[in-house]
Amino acid sequence: MTTPQDLFLVGLDVPGDRPVEQGDLSLALAGAELIDLLGARALVLDGERIVPGPVLTTGDRLLDEAGAALVRREPYETVEDWLWRRGEGLATAYRDVLDAEGLLTGKRRRLLPLRGGDETRADTPARRHAADRWWSHEPVLAGLAATLGIQGDRPAAAEPGDEAVVTVLLAVGDAVTELAAVRERRRIENVAFDNIWRAP
Repeated sequence: MTTPQDLFLVGLDVPGDRPVEQGDLSLALAGAELIDLLGARALVLDGERIVPGPVLTTGDRLLDEAGAALVRREPYETVEDWLWRRGEGLATAYRDVLDAEGLLTGKRRRLLPLRGGDETRADTPARRHAADRWWSHEPVLAGLAATLGIQGDRPAAAEPGDEAVVTVLLAVGDAVTELAAVRERRRIENVAFDNIWRAP
């Protein structure tokens, strides 16, 4: 199991302060991919720029896609730019892959997308792995989940010791905050627009 997979499952199974927005989850998943690629030595950070290393095969399809998607020409991509580019639609991609591989329901699917229902809460080894990592207070998973408003009934985990990982976590937090501001601005604009049309 990868950090993005575990984060997706924690987002499904652990109650948060608010419902997890798909856009927020997508940004956090892109950050989780970077962290796993850092751990695999597929990249290093030079400040906030992602310097790719050799193309590696991790055995996970989406993580391999992420590694192949790294910008391999200078001045290289910033972590922030990666989150927005790679994060687009990423929550849906993870849902579809996890569902197709039977990691959500314990049953492999061929064509039908995940549509909700009781079977989506099935007790699978993947869900148990994510829960074990969550309840062990693992700092990376806890830090990513915290950006999504997921804390659970437990104290905050320690901060990761790796400076590059902290850089990614901070960038994810900033991106999620920025996306929330965009949503709020659009909401206010829509309310104002509606009020104009309702005015006598």
